Amino acid sequence: MFYREIPSSGEPLPALGMGCMRLPETPDGKVDEAAAVALIRAAIDGGATYIDTAWPYHDGESERIVGLALADGYRERAFLATKLPSWKVESREDMDRYLDEQLRRLGTDHLDAYLVHALTRRRWNRLWDLEVDTFLDEAKADGRIRYAGFSFHDDLSTFRTIVDAYAWDLCQVQYNYLDEHYQAGTEGIRYAAKKGLAVVVMEPLRGGLLGRRPPAEVEEIFAAAPVRRSPAEWGLRWVLDHSEVTTVLSGMGTTEELDENLRVAATVRPGTLSPEEHRVVERVRKVYEARLAVPCTGCHYCMPCPCKVNIPECFAQVNNAALYDDPAYAKFFYRSLLGEGGAASWCTECGMCLSLCPQGIEIPAVLKKAVALFEDEMDR
Repeated sequence: MFYREIPSSGEPLPALGMGCMRLPETPDGKVDEAAAVALIRAAIDGGATYIDTAWPYHDGESERIVGLALADGYRERAFLATKLPSWKVESREDMDRYLDEQLRRLGTDHLDAYLVHALTRRRWNRLWDLEVDTFLDEAKADGRIRYAGFSFHDDLSTFRTIVDAYAWDLCQVQYNYLDEHYQAGTEGIRYAAKKGLAVVVMEPLRGGLLGRRPPAEVEEIFAAAPVRRSPAEWGLRWVLDHSEVTTVLSGMGTTEELDENLRVAATVRPGTLSPEEHRVVERVRKVYEARLAVPCTGCHYCMPCPCKVNIPECFAQVNNAALYDDPAYAKFFYRSLLGEGGAASWCTECGMCLSLCPQGIEIPAVLKKAVALFEDEMDR
């Protein structure tokens, strides 16, 4: 594993970490505990020791399962990070209450990193008024956390404001070759690195989109490239090529994905992607930008929907119809997966999901597109 450093301390972090938002699941959608524990431990054994989870992942089950995985000596080998659920905090006391409960779930007395989760300008302003800076200082002083950070979903101006407001150790941002100028973007990670923050990247493959079977036009571009790589390897290499990036979090769900990502992270050094390879990625980006219908990463922050709409799956099929020029194929999967529950037409436009989406998607409007595309023959 190649290591990079936390600027505030010089402590090494692995180039690859494991994001625990997309753990292996059973056919009924529950976390496969045995498979998840084995995969997390395999990641640590392979050098991907940065383990990232959060309060809402897998409907609150992720932290508990990570805690199970870190038993038997694995806690001492891991750099463990979780996050304060910023949208739930209503008082200064809530911050301590959530942190203490998360320590209990994870079966540990301290966190290596504690991040204020999914910050937007409005959330940041509210938490600042509740003295989140004092909370972080005190949690550091009493040993419950070692490093303080934040994860982010807003514009570049807001990102700079938050970076400058506190003595952060690290930040976590969405970054991939489709999101080079989205949210914090390249300019943001450069700003954070210049200010001495470690930059942790989430969604390096855009919720798995950039690692799946690509459209034929993209396959042709990759096939003509000077080197042969899988779509996932192209995406990871592009992110890791940036010297500002400290650690890339990958939501690996299988040992095959883990093995490939470990291999890539062990060989990539910043600034080694050739100009010709950058041109390959640029051509692929243009194809995706022209085709992508919904900027959904499948994060599930919008879930559970009070009307029981499976929002991420609806959006995935809308994107599949656009990416592969095959609405009939996407309709088949939509009807197979959602025909008995979770269809887009169940949406009542209550609007509860709108404030939860880190991508700012107009969810009810896109669900109407899904209805128009896929539900002409379904009973509603």
